[in-house]
Amino acid sequence: MSMYAVVDPATGETLKEYPTITDDELREAIARADQAHREWSTSATVAERASLLRRVGELHTERRKDLAEIIVAEMGKPIGQARGEVAFCASIYEFYADNAEALMADEPIELLGGEGSAVVRRSSLGVLLGIMPWNFPYYQVARFAGPNLIIGNTILLKHAPQCPQSAEAMQEIFNDAGFPDGAYVNIYATNEQIEWVIADPRVRGVSVTGSERAGAAVAEIAGRNLKKVVLEMGGSDPFILLGTDDLDKAVEDAVAARMDNAGQSCNAAKRFIVIDELYDPFLEKFTAALTAVKPGDPHERETELGPLSSRLAADRLEDQVRRAVEQGAKVVAGGKRNGNYFEPTVLTDITPENDAYREELFGPVAQVYRVPSEEEAVALANDTPFGLGSYVMTNDPEQAERVADAIDAGMVYVNIVGADSAELPFGGTKRSGFGRELGRYGADEFVNKKLIRIS
Repeated sequence: MSMYAVVDPATGETLKEYPTITDDELREAIARADQAHREWSTSATVAERASLLRRVGELHTERRKDLAEIIVAEMGKPIGQARGEVAFCASIYEFYADNAEALMADEPIELLGGEGSAVVRRSSLGVLLGIMPWNFPYYQVARFAGPNLIIGNTILLKHAPQCPQSAEAMQEIFNDAGFPDGAYVNIYATNEQIEWVIADPRVRGVSVTGSERAGAAVAEIAGRNLKKVVLEMGGSDPFILLGTDDLDKAVEDAVAARMDNAGQSCNAAKRFIVIDELYDPFLEKFTAALTAVKPGDPHERETELGPLSSRLAADRLEDQVRRAVEQGAKVVAGGKRNGNYFEPTVLTDITPENDAYREELFGPVAQVYRVPSEEEAVALANDTPFGLGSYVMTNDPEQAERVADAIDAGMVYVNIVGADSAELPFGGTKRSGFGRELGRYGADEFVNKKLIRIS
């Protein structure tokens, strides 16, 4: 079987295969991207680039049904969630089109002394390489390509091997929107080929969303070649429940934060840290609500929980749960697997000696912890190699401020879940990576901030 193939995770059937790019084809792709940067990026105005990107967003909306069906087959996302992902992408492209002029505007600097003026002028760097994961096939691309095409950078896009058809569909969208040849180039490349792509002097930066192992490998190569890199790795985000006037709503939010995309989200809530007086009623209600989410055919509109993305993903999660139990964790509910489907699972009694305490469990498995105080809740939340997102639930505004300040993560959501938006920066700390995507900060990563001082 080809490295790039659509394998339906619900059935295991191989639906379509794609050939890997040859070395000569890849060299030609880099050359086209470099030429597009030297010619189109320097001649097109910000407004012209914004107009093209706006059309990309419109095409996502127009092709929403077909695009959604592709990723249902590729990675098992339920069709309703797949359509939601496409709609979110359209809003990201629209955001960058709407705000392009402001994001690229000169930034005056007030001089401390002397005559004249000074500004910081933003301009493109050149060809960028994006290495994207399978869990959000369109969204991950949108938050990388959107701001960088506005800036005038050109894109080489290596998607996950299980997402070749969505990669092909996005190439068609950028072509149909009117972007010139080389501005956005999809490449079905191998990991070995990517090593020399990063080293190529025409490639000026790399953005990776994926595993710690992949991020570390890419960062090492980029570092040897003095290339800027943005990394969005995994997360084991805490959901901290310290107080509530509506426990049922807190449970509803907890389930939503854990179960989107079958729990295969980097910034999903994975560790539920509950203050002692709420622990028992929360655990009872949460377990009932979580296990009420039944697996189904991802092509059906009412399905909320599809299969895991692949046999490999299911094998990995099954092994993690098995080891967690062998090391003392208690399975309150779930824990079983059927093909690539995994039952919603609740684990308790996880100690720091348990592997699961420090691992990211990528799937519908929730760890629930009891804590006696706010201080211990924060300490437990921060006792992880990761630092992507976090959720804090409390009915005390002062406590919300204290805890938000104390959490060692890139994002804190207080009394709200599912609130990601195009204008809000996304990224983490520690082993969750560095750099930001989305919002104005996402448009400031791969840009030359040139000082112009005039007397």
